[in-house]
Amino acid sequence: MLLALLMSIVTLGATAEGGEITVPVLENPPAFEIPDNAAMAFLRRMGVGWNLGNTFDAWRDGGGDEMSIEAYWCGVYTTEAMIEAVHAAGFSTIRVPVSWHNHVDADFTLSAPWLDRVQQVVDWAVARDMTVILNIHHDESPDFFYPSEACYAMSERYVRRVWEQLAGRFRDYGEQLVFESLNEPRQKGTDWEWWLDENNPDCREAADCINRLNQLFVDTVRASGGENAHRYLMVPGYDAAPHGALSELFVLPTDAADNRIIVSVHAYTPYSFALQDEGGTDSFTLATGAQTGEIGTFMNDLYHRYIANGIPVVIGEFGARDKNGNTQSRVDYAAWYAFSAKARGIPCCWWDNNVFTGSGERFGLLDRASCTWPCPQIVEALVKYAG
Repeated sequence: MLLALLMSIVTLGATAEGGEITVPVLENPPAFEIPDNAAMAFLRRMGVGWNLGNTFDAWRDGGGDEMSIEAYWCGVYTTEAMIEAVHAAGFSTIRVPVSWHNHVDADFTLSAPWLDRVQQVVDWAVARDMTVILNIHHDESPDFFYPSEACYAMSERYVRRVWEQLAGRFRDYGEQLVFESLNEPRQKGTDWEWWLDENNPDCREAADCINRLNQLFVDTVRASGGENAHRYLMVPGYDAAPHGALSELFVLPTDAADNRIIVSVHAYTPYSFALQDEGGTDSFTLATGAQTGEIGTFMNDLYHRYIANGIPVVIGEFGARDKNGNTQSRVDYAAWYAFSAKARGIPCCWWDNNVFTGSGERFGLLDRASCTWPCPQIVEALVKYAG
């Protein structure tokens, strides 16, 4: 299979003469049989996605104007022109991560101005017939939700209250609005925060709590009626990693609706290129099998476990950070990742945290201040191969 994938590369992603950045030409995608059902058709309509990252998911403990938190990390407020730029570029799905814990009272009642503002941005995307993914993001804390038995009662209360209110607010929106239960649920601050060890009692406890919270989420949304009775719902395993979703400890929620549960996965793979800073690499090479093979391996596993059995999967976050202007490698990576995911019937959403000139995890593609794309070839590669 790997040899066949590598042979599908017609033009390697080497920088052209004069330093021009080029999108590689990839042909003859591997043949994966995609079941013919409504869920797979829905995934095809999702196409390629983009995350409104570091925006509504930002948080700031210690007080202050809650509405200013939207620009606290990304530096700018979201405008309809930004959403139009994303749509015009060819993205057909927008994931809107939201942290709610700075915007609730003691009874976990959501702030009306904050919820109104989130709805406004959702509406801009819906008006353009885009699929929108809305979630609970950075609210993981013993004061809100945390996957352990000691914190489960509070977690259950928080997750139920938030989703009761969101389901009520959006109950009449059509199926293009997708709810996602939690973002990367894990036991923060532990040695196993980013790796699920099935033999570790704490990990097993965490995985069980996540399963129960996912079930609570499904039951809460379905009970609210309206379009929520059959809306597509996304649920992650431990820390939303492929391993978490593939583990024997992960259990899909039971659901009265037929095949409307989507497995939510995040995969910044290969880690050394896509996410790692010190000790990582800034190069992604199409001509060798190591890096492309890492991508193929986890996607194959997801395909065989879920897609081949008609169960939908969405990669809600992926991307590669800018490392000293390694644009050509990021273009090659975007093309290969999107090409590989689409062949297996899996939509994927690039993590975008705005374009910065300073330090930090620089995944941004859209310069939100000017609504332009400083590296348009990355966008072209994504839309060409996954759109």
